[in-house]
Amino acid sequence: MRTRPAPFWALVLLMLGGAGLVLGTAVGSQGWEVWWTAAQDPVMQQIVRDIRLPRSLGAWLGGALLGLAGAVAQGLFRNPLADPYLLGSASGASLGVSLYLSLFGGSILATAWLPRLGMTGAAFIGSVLAVVLTLTLARGVQQTLRLLLAGVVVGVVLGALASLVALFEPQVLQAMQGFMLGSTSFVGWTSCALMAVALSLSLIVAVALARVLDALTLGEATAQSLGMPLRQARLLLVAAMSLTTAAAVAQMGLIAFVGLAAPHAVRSLVRCKHSGVLLLSTLMGGALLLLADVLARGLLAPQDLPVGVLTAVLGGVYLLWRMKPASEGRS
Repeated sequence: MRTRPAPFWALVLLMLGGAGLVLGTAVGSQGWEVWWTAAQDPVMQQIVRDIRLPRSLGAWLGGALLGLAGAVAQGLFRNPLADPYLLGSASGASLGVSLYLSLFGGSILATAWLPRLGMTGAAFIGSVLAVVLTLTLARGVQQTLRLLLAGVVVGVVLGALASLVALFEPQVLQAMQGFMLGSTSFVGWTSCALMAVALSLSLIVAVALARVLDALTLGEATAQSLGMPLRQARLLLVAAMSLTTAAAVAQMGLIAFVGLAAPHAVRSLVRCKHSGVLLLSTLMGGALLLLADVLARGLLAPQDLPVGVLTAVLGGVYLLWRMKPASEGRS
């Protein structure tokens, strides 16, 4: 069966993202009529301009960040089950948010300079510090297996600490629920700008090091024999993966399966080098999360479903469907 080339799928995913942006500006608690009356009604214009459009663009950017992080993780660890949260960033973000809510939520210090970082800043700092802790425990990035095990350990420990904080501070649980389930409801233009900067920087680094990921598919010994700067490349790729994951988690909370499913979907459509996989996974992740967000807004309108719950369900069904032909082929 002849497969379509990578530029064809890039165009399809761009068109799908554009269609999702149009749908995103037309779906919400006020209904589709906002779209038709926006030209005459200033209130409707503000709803589209300041709420629906940044939310839809933010969903695409957040999905693109996770898709890129997933493609980097799977290429770096040479494991199709690797996801953006592999180095403990999700647990670190959860711990940061739980500590912030426990220390400053409802406190008279809420106007002080430190709490102004808010949940977004706490999640970003917690995510970055978790990755730093993983790198410290793994003694750098030289050994992939050690880095992988350190990430698992850090994720488990920090997740347990976050649960412990919530256990001693019950009021934290309700506030944490929105973060744990994932939501694009509070994404604004500032969030879009921050995610766009993180995506641009990380994509440049990842594509520039795509040849190293290609060489790693042949094994570390072969990659070293080809003269690839593995240590420096691993460090930069881990930094890019950490930045993309932290930026997405800080703005939207924990979104499941997008970073895992996007590279799988790309590889099922086209065979190409890692430069193509990285770009297509970015576009695929953006389209997947944007369409999931539109669906989450429209299924029970005017009530929103948590988009993280929807991506977990749809992503799990997709991966199970992908596993079915393989299991049937072995039987």
